[in-house]
Amino acid sequence: MNTGRRQVVTVLAVVTVLTVAIAVLPGHRGWFDVGVYHGAVGHWVRGGDLYEWTTGNGYGFTYPPFAAVTMLPMAALAWYPTIVANLLLTALAVAFLLHLLVDPVARRHGWTRWYALTLACCLLAGLNPVRDTVSFGQVNLLLVALVYLDLWLLERGSRLAGVGVGLAAAVKLTPAIFIGYLLVTGRWRAAATAIGTAVGATVVAAALAPEASRTFFAEALWDTDRVGELAYVSNQSLLGLVARLDPAHPDRRLWLLLVVAALAVWAVRVRRAVRDGDERAGFALTGVAACLVSPVTWVHHLVWLVPGLVVLAASALPWPPVGATARRRAGAGVAGYVVLCTGLVWVFANGSAGPWGFVGANAYVWVSIGMLALLPIGRAETDDHPGFTEHCGAVGVPRGVAVDRQR
Repeated sequence: MNTGRRQVVTVLAVVTVLTVAIAVLPGHRGWFDVGVYHGAVGHWVRGGDLYEWTTGNGYGFTYPPFAAVTMLPMAALAWYPTIVANLLLTALAVAFLLHLLVDPVARRHGWTRWYALTLACCLLAGLNPVRDTVSFGQVNLLLVALVYLDLWLLERGSRLAGVGVGLAAAVKLTPAIFIGYLLVTGRWRAAATAIGTAVGATVVAAALAPEASRTFFAEALWDTDRVGELAYVSNQSLLGLVARLDPAHPDRRLWLLLVVAALAVWAVRVRRAVRDGDERAGFALTGVAACLVSPVTWVHHLVWLVPGLVVLAASALPWPPVGATARRRAGAGVAGYVVLCTGLVWVFANGSAGPWGFVGANAYVWVSIGMLALLPIGRAETDDHPGFTEHCGAVGVPRGVAVDRQR
């Protein structure tokens, strides 16, 4: 069997196994979150209060008003066209991310591009956070794509760098950590662009929806009960971990201590990434940190870990890995990927008592902590994408951080 035919057979086999697994395994979320968007925005357009509308089980709109403004076209769509539109936008986001993150790796190693990208898409679809994002009808992958648009712009020294992060932060607060990344690594112009974009979008939303803006920033933003129970097993953040130790009285001081420690590790590692010219590792580490330090990180939010998995996989190539370090990286990457595919945390949805329950219920938190501490840093020898720290005159390397030009 020649190479081309073998690749076709491999892809068909993987697609078949994946399709059967997704069809048989429980876990489809019934487009619940896009239903919340559709219902709340429709209620708002008809003159109701954006943040008062709730589903039958009490869930309502939790994003800033700018997010609702961007979702206004939903009000003109019926239910099923809304689902189709959400799926199409998610597919476009996935295509962009695969092209940006996986295609350079495929070209570097001389792989057939359609084969590499198709397998990568299948591996992506196998992840529990991705499956949840798609079946909830969530916007997570769209936000990842917006933020990674800035990676593409930064690597090319564009003056527009920061716009994607700013828009994503105006839609949902979690991506605002990437503004912190730009500041910590001394990208002053890009940081200013991101802040200006986020503020500008928020002001536009306030002008269009002053009452909704007042309600969000004065009330809804501070009401953690709106998003669900902190100790629920789907909350795979540091606060979720702490809350599962004592669901009735989570120790906020312990949580803050863990957050400070995580941010300290993150700051040191992303500055090193800048020094070594590895912008992609810096972005990936920031996505991991966002999942850990956010008070609420539902399983579907963990799509922010996907770029880190790509960085880890690329660091172990060529395959099979050569050398002890590459083998360790490959083993860690496979282990993390398998854990994120299994949905292990859901086994403990009805209780996480005892040591094994605590370990299992926080399985995705352990993966995030491992990635934050151990994700490889150091740009590969390649011309696939420009070296950001080499030429982006608008934003410099932080003071006191020397660029390693020997890599």
